[in-house]
Amino acid sequence: MRVAALVLTMIGLSMAGPRQVRAQQNLVVDPQLSLAWWQINPHLSHLWATTCPGDPSWRAGDGGKGIGWAQQYLSMRSKTGYANVKDTIIPLYPRRRARAVCDQAVSGNLVANDTTKWSGIHGTITVDANKLTTGMAMRDKYARESILNTGSFPTVKFKIDSIGPLTKVRGDTMQGTVYGILELHGVSQPMKSPVKTWRDPMGRRVTAKFMIPAGDMIDVYRMSKYSLGLGVGGTVWEELWLGVDVILKPAGTATGQT
Repeated sequence: MRVAALVLTMIGLSMAGPRQVRAQQNLVVDPQLSLAWWQINPHLSHLWATTCPGDPSWRAGDGGKGIGWAQQYLSMRSKTGYANVKDTIIPLYPRRRARAVCDQAVSGNLVANDTTKWSGIHGTITVDANKLTTGMAMRDKYARESILNTGSFPTVKFKIDSIGPLTKVRGDTMQGTVYGILELHGVSQPMKSPVKTWRDPMGRRVTAKFMIPAGDMIDVYRMSKYSLGLGVGGTVWEELWLGVDVILKPAGTATGQT
């Protein structure tokens, strides 16, 4: 009887077949559908930028700020114009839907053990800093050459180590926290950012943003205190926000890939 039971058990196991193990999935950022952005808080009606100025939801800031804008700002007490009113909408112009109209400024590769629970995810998202634009050539030139120093530090990198447990918000939208390293202006610092993800007609859409105290631009990331001027030194700027809005696709399927 024992022999017969053992034989039947072995037959049952062989019929069940090998245990299925999910393979890791390689994901890439679709550059034509993805963007990065920054925004100073308070933005003073012009201090924000994007890598996707062609998106219909985005608007450039006010142009033609004169050299005395900071002094004018500091002297004003109203809640309009350059007044010291912290922003409550960040980013100021989030896009409504992903369109293939972006400059190819954001790239990246990620690996996930499970794309349902997003466990075991890690990888790098890279931003071409020269393609961040405020919509004004003079302002962009100053930001690239005097503040970001893109000649020496052409990229901003988000190195993702892990993502915490995700909570369903509504439908298939989930949110959680991503952990990793930010590489900015040649300096690497630990990064923790809220993240949101959902299924999009174009792929898996992921948004994330995090804040850097304005003083850290000088003290931590070693940007020029002379170039940042009254913005940081005069405590005009309080925060620098950075973020991405990317579309992830299985490797080999991104727009323009073969």
